[in-house]
Amino acid sequence: MCKKTELLAPAGSFEILKAVIHAGADAVYAAGNRFGARAYAANFTAEEMLAAIDYVHLKGKRLYLTVNTLLKEQEIEELYDYLCPFYEAGLDAVIVQDMGVLHFVREQFPKLPIHASTQMTVTGAYGAKLLLENGCQRIVTARELSLAEISHIYQTTGAEIESFVHGALCYSYSGQCLLSSMIGGRSGNRGRCAQPCRLPYEFCQMSDKSMNSKQRENYPLSLKDLCAISIIPELIKSGIHSFKIEGRMKQAEYAAGVTGIYRKYLDLYEANPGQRYHVSAADYQQLLDLGNRCGFTDGYYKRHNGRDMVTFHKPSHEKNHGHLQFAISEDAANEDKEKIKGNLRLSINNPANLVLEYNGIRAEVSGDIVQIAQKQPLARQTVLEKMKKTGNTPFQFGQLELELEENSFLPVGALNELRRAGISRLTELVLQKYRRLPPNKQTAEPKGLKTAREIASVNQQDQDIAVPKRQSCKRPSETSLPLSVLTETLEQFEISLKQLQTARIYLESSALEREHLGSELKNLTMRAHEAGKTCYLALPHIFRMETAKWYETYWQQISGAGADGYLVRSLEELAFLLEMGVCSSVIQGDYHLYVFSREAIRGWEMLSLKQYTLPVELNAREVRDLGCGGEMIIYGYQPVMFSAHCLQKNTRECSQRERVSYLKDRYGKFFPVKNYCKECYNIIYNISPLALFHQFRQIQMIQPASVRISFTMEEGREIEQVFQYYRQALAGTLDKNSYLKEFTNGHFKRGVE
Repeated sequence: MCKKTELLAPAGSFEILKAVIHAGADAVYAAGNRFGARAYAANFTAEEMLAAIDYVHLKGKRLYLTVNTLLKEQEIEELYDYLCPFYEAGLDAVIVQDMGVLHFVREQFPKLPIHASTQMTVTGAYGAKLLLENGCQRIVTARELSLAEISHIYQTTGAEIESFVHGALCYSYSGQCLLSSMIGGRSGNRGRCAQPCRLPYEFCQMSDKSMNSKQRENYPLSLKDLCAISIIPELIKSGIHSFKIEGRMKQAEYAAGVTGIYRKYLDLYEANPGQRYHVSAADYQQLLDLGNRCGFTDGYYKRHNGRDMVTFHKPSHEKNHGHLQFAISEDAANEDKEKIKGNLRLSINNPANLVLEYNGIRAEVSGDIVQIAQKQPLARQTVLEKMKKTGNTPFQFGQLELELEENSFLPVGALNELRRAGISRLTELVLQKYRRLPPNKQTAEPKGLKTAREIASVNQQDQDIAVPKRQSCKRPSETSLPLSVLTETLEQFEISLKQLQTARIYLESSALEREHLGSELKNLTMRAHEAGKTCYLALPHIFRMETAKWYETYWQQISGAGADGYLVRSLEELAFLLEMGVCSSVIQGDYHLYVFSREAIRGWEMLSLKQYTLPVELNAREVRDLGCGGEMIIYGYQPVMFSAHCLQKNTRECSQRERVSYLKDRYGKFFPVKNYCKECYNIIYNISPLALFHQFRQIQMIQPASVRISFTMEEGREIEQVFQYYRQALAGTLDKNSYLKEFTNGHFKRGVE
């Protein structure tokens, strides 16, 4: 690697920012008072953020602003005014999750670098390449990736890669977790995760649901903290440019302490890469003392999963500040001011003259006229002492030359004012190279679409909602909406095939034998066509390097099977299909490809995705604000977690057999769990299925492009019953007395914070 590795530290406050910069961070990431993925951190006011940008720049460091949450329609309208002052001040980059935010920043702030957040779940070279081609300068990888996968991304795309090296790990792929959202309305995608994964659960099979939880390990979803200090050389060789420390909710002692130790070992390795690399027991212990969750793990870099990564015991943080060797004080911080050179010339009857130099930048200021001393002339030592008192400024003198004419006099106040003016001018010149002119605000207004504020002012039933040109908005009517059905088993497929109302069937790839996927898909597609249906292949929920290689190998057979289209769940799959030459008009995005705003619709269209699924975290009003279009899920057990871990393997043994198991929470509720062995991931589903049949009239008023029934674990009679509910809802004859005993409205009414 020719580029020096960046050490990127968290800053939940201005105090912590100063501490981690002093500890050796090359860059910090922080949130303002809006749109950050740690909504409950102290975060920065607008004034503090502007001061922080200047502070790091005077140190020759960088600051990245986190705007890594999903923004709703009305929030996108506020984004320009929020970002503009930081942009003008020279903000180094913005970290984003939302495709709408990415598109907005790219269009309105073209000179502002964009980093793709780990919340985007980039798991391979296909997704990374797509983002790089569409405005991103850096990829923050999913934490689940191995060294080999990261190396493949780097070797294939040349991407500037940022990866986590220390701190908390989520059980779910980041950006794919809805557990906190579904349980209590606090969305992790909105920076408000309540961390229900840290609560006790019992893993059980259907046959042992009644098992006493005390006989089982209680925290199967709580992972140990990541610590990759021992594999720094391997991380660098894999292509990682930026080492990211997690912890914007942590205190200054933690953030600075961890940063200081990683700085030490990064410097040691990069100074002599050929020398044997070793982390001392004392330094490793210091990291433990700073804070850990039942010990450390080096994460997924060398493993796909494993029970040694899980706490199982109560996942409280263990700290031992009594043994900490790292201390933060104002005196220590003062030792790290930037060194400047100065030349002060005091000549009788001439203005006092001060020249300051820093990193090739020269500032010159003049002061009061130097007088002839009437009593006591200036003493050299006194002048030097006064001038070197730089106080709380970012600088201190490393060298100060004084040309003092004999018998000169200047009041102390005039010397102080000269020093202040010189440092102020030097500061201005240093920061000048970072400043930007404001972009043209006229272009910040949405083009061709009404804003949420405009929509809200119009009667919902009579409004003429402007939408992208590719769509036209029809008036609500009593006619049925096209019905799509997602099937995970052949039984579900067969029953869906017989339903008159079914227009499109999504066939999960997991329902087919991998070795015969092409031939089986061809046969089932032909049967769907004979029944007057279209058939789409639903690609896996997780599409990592090995999965991508398999699809590359067998793509000719798969593409030749005659499927009408593809349901995609990730950037990887979208990019893969486009690279394989699949027409974008037959690619349907699933709800994992979030569309929280009309700007997000534009963003996905920029990536050639024109068909989308409406988010499951928006309420009816918010969906209506998006305008027409999008497929709406009206029934199904909703996934709340996608994990590289396997509960079956971690708590019992790897059976290599896909099955439905359960997680029992502390209230005795059961979350279904399915293990998908081909791609090796688990899906945890919500306790009860989403069912909106009783809201069908309101759904017709929203007028989505289509509606979807999603089957997961349902069998025989259950499947038939769901279709019966749909027909009753369609006819307006739904019998609430014979309706589902347990179901949820999801976020259709409440939405999320």
